[in-house]
Amino acid sequence: MMKKIIAAVVLISLLTVAIVQAMEKKTEPDSASTTTAAKEGLAIGAKAPDFELKTLTGETVKLSSLKGKKVMLNFWATWCPPCKAEMPEMEQFYKEKGKDIVILAVNIDPQLDVQKFIDENKITFTIPLDTEDKVNGAYQVLSIPTTYFIDSNGIIQNKFTGAMTLDSMKDYSSKLK
Repeated sequence: MMKKIIAAVVLISLLTVAIVQAMEKKTEPDSASTTTAAKEGLAIGAKAPDFELKTLTGETVKLSSLKGKKVMLNFWATWCPPCKAEMPEMEQFYKEKGKDIVILAVNIDPQLDVQKFIDENKITFTIPLDTEDKVNGAYQVLSIPTTYFIDSNGIIQNKFTGAMTLDSMKDYSSKLK
């Protein structure tokens, strides 16, 4: 009796493994390419999706109106430790390179006290608010901070995920046309 139970368990286990492997092989190519695309977000060389957002100061900023200018498009949140870490260096970068490149630091949690965060950190560059999460979705941002470097023709030239240093900001922006 015990041998039959053991044999049945082994047989069921083997069948389960075979079925799972067969299903993985069928779906693997499609899911692998989808996963890769999702991890990568928008491709380098793609046209940057246009958007129009209100800034923290109440002004409206539209990406397409910046054609002819280099843009550093950053996505961040007030609760994000890496975002907090890169903000002082972004401010320093803005003070050094503000006339050469437009910084748009899109906040994705405008329901929180963004103004307090900006005041405490003495941030002076433009802070658009993505109140409806549309721009975040259009740029396929999966983790923050994420920064896109957009050339003067509106083409994404590079992307950086994670907190940037002042040196990396200078390096990526120097490659923009």
